[in-house]
Amino acid sequence: MYNVIFVKIKSQMKESILIIGSSGQIGTELVMELRSMYGNNNVIASDIRPSSREVMESGPFEKLDIMDEKLLRDIVKKYKITQVYLLAALLSATAEKNIELGWSLNMRSHSHVLDLAKDGLIKKIFWPSSIAVFGPTTPMENTPQYTVMEPNTVYGITKQAGERWNEYYFNKFGVDVRSIRYPGLIGWKAAPGGGTTDYAVDIFHQAIQHEKYESFLSENTGLPMMYMPDAIRATIELMEAPAEQVKIRSSYNLAGVSFTPKQIAEEVKKHIPDFEMTYNPDFRQPIADSWPSSIDDSYAQKDWGWELKYDLEKMTSDMMKNLKEKYKIIA
Repeated sequence: MYNVIFVKIKSQMKESILIIGSSGQIGTELVMELRSMYGNNNVIASDIRPSSREVMESGPFEKLDIMDEKLLRDIVKKYKITQVYLLAALLSATAEKNIELGWSLNMRSHSHVLDLAKDGLIKKIFWPSSIAVFGPTTPMENTPQYTVMEPNTVYGITKQAGERWNEYYFNKFGVDVRSIRYPGLIGWKAAPGGGTTDYAVDIFHQAIQHEKYESFLSENTGLPMMYMPDAIRATIELMEAPAEQVKIRSSYNLAGVSFTPKQIAEEVKKHIPDFEMTYNPDFRQPIADSWPSSIDDSYAQKDWGWELKYDLEKMTSDMMKNLKEKYKIIA
């Protein structure tokens, strides 16, 4: 992804990066990409549970409960951390089942990290927002960067509140915090993390192993999605952008490719002709119905040069190739 000269330059810069939530879907891949850029020992993975073998064996790992502010500060001081990527959160479907934990974990972890920067202990923060900040009153198609936001889920409420805190800490204390409103994320390296868009990950695993899948969303529920390589690249490009180019300090809209369960099933069938899809909508259906079907990310394109690379066809082909290798299936 990045050329050799760029990697050498980055390795010479004395950055020390802490990834909080390194065992999750995004963290697993982000750690390895940043280690390839900055050097293994300069990127510290952390989570309340062990990460993948690749992460654990390639560089430092710290067991961290993000609710323990003293331990967090001790780790930051131990490694002289300059940047924090805060990925720990309770996602949409999981937070609806545990409201108190969803609110406390998502909000307190954020305030702990913002205060590190306010107190001068770190220089830069990445905090992910989500399309969950939008709600049923938001324009559903080509959702603008600036629009009505009335989320009706615990997860969405925490993300909307977090965006306001981002702006407050930037304006009041000069904290360099950067954020993306992720669409649904699809990757093959880690298991889904309890989100409403997880069907678009699980469908590939089930198709390859069993040639069938029961979707918990209805067939025509359109949602914006993004393949993990694009999401990792966008995250790093935003963090690497000069501060003056980061003009939105709440969170940037980021569009991927929008599709329905029926459309992704049709794409999967091109690779597995006998694949069968059934539908049994559950409590996640109303959540999905409250979210946009497509996103306008023109501000990200204009401010820091964002550009999507993977469409549905290209993503499906790459997912199939990698998962067949993972499950040792001979084409």
